Amino acid sequence: MDRAVIGFHKDDQDHWVADLECGHTRHVRHSPPWQNRPWVLTAEGRAKFLGTTLNCVQCDQLPANEMTERL
Repeated sequence: MDRAVIGFHKDDQDHWVADLECGHTRHVRHSPPWQNRPWVLTAEGRAKFLGTTLNCVQCDQLPANEMTERL
């Protein structure tokens, strides 16, 4: 389920993580050749990505009644 990005933080391994509007998170690593996300390396790049959507796998796995409680 697509959710808007509302912020970013680094995890304990120094990888960038997107904070989603639903309260879940999603890693947005830049580790070529598997993930090519150079925008995550700069504050300006991350700021431009705010408000865009990412698929939230955790929301996809929630039962429908729990989903309405989150929003």
